[in-house]
Amino acid sequence: MGYKIDFKFDDLKKIYLEYKKKFKSNTYKYVSEILKDAKKFHKKAFFNSEDVKNAIKKGKNVDHEQSWRAFKGKNFEKLIQYIIENQVKLLNLEIINGNILERSKNLSEDLSKVKRNLAIDYGEFGLHLPDVDIVIYNPKTYDVIAVISAKVTLRERIAQTGYWKLKLKQDKVTENIKVYFITPDEDGTLTHKKPTKKGRAIVEVDLDGSYILTKERVEEDNKVKTFDKFIKDLKKIIK
Repeated sequence: MGYKIDFKFDDLKKIYLEYKKKFKSNTYKYVSEILKDAKKFHKKAFFNSEDVKNAIKKGKNVDHEQSWRAFKGKNFEKLIQYIIENQVKLLNLEIINGNILERSKNLSEDLSKVKRNLAIDYGEFGLHLPDVDIVIYNPKTYDVIAVISAKVTLRERIAQTGYWKLKLKQDKVTENIKVYFITPDEDGTLTHKKPTKKGRAIVEVDLDGSYILTKERVEEDNKVKTFDKFIKDLKKIIK
C-alpha cells in the first residue's frame, strides 16, 4: 500500500544542495551519503504519517524499507536529471523524464515527435517506447540524442538496458541514440575491470557507457567512467 508521506523530492534536493555547498563539483561522489541522510528523514516522516499510524492501530504490518526503496528508486532518477539539466540546456539540448513520454496522454506536438523518434517498431505488435528514465533530445530536430537509465544498483535494470540498446540499433530512426547507465554502483559491480562482473561486461559490450557517482577508485576505460565526465562526453557526440 502507498502511504501518504510528508517527504518529497524537494526534501531530497535540499539535502543535495547542502552537500553541494561543502563539496561543490565533487558532490556527485557523496550521493550514497546523501541517500543515507534522506532515508533517516524519510523514516521519521513515514512513522509520523497519519496513514501509517492508522495502519498500525489496525494491526497492519507497515514496512518502511519497502516505502523507502520505492522513494529512492523514483527520486534518484529525478536527482540525476536535476544535477545535469542546466548543463544539458547549455548545449542547446532539452531533457525530459521518460515517464512523461510513456504515460502522458496530452503531449505537445514537439514531444509527440520526440516520442515517435524514440519508439521501437515491433511490426504487427505496434510501436513501443524503451524503458528509460531520462531522455535528452535536440529541440530543433526532435532527434533523441541519448537516453539514460539511472539506478542505485545495477541489478535493478542493467540487462534490460542492454536489451533496449540492441533494439534501438535495429532501426534506422533510432540506431544512433546513445544508451547510458548512471549509478552510484553501491554493489561495486563496475569498479573493477578484471575480474569482470556480469554488469560490467554488459556495459562494456552492449551499452554506450556508464557513469559512476562514487568516492571509490574506479578502473576507468572508454565505457566506464566517473560521473563528472558525462557532460564532457555528451559534448563530443553532438559535435
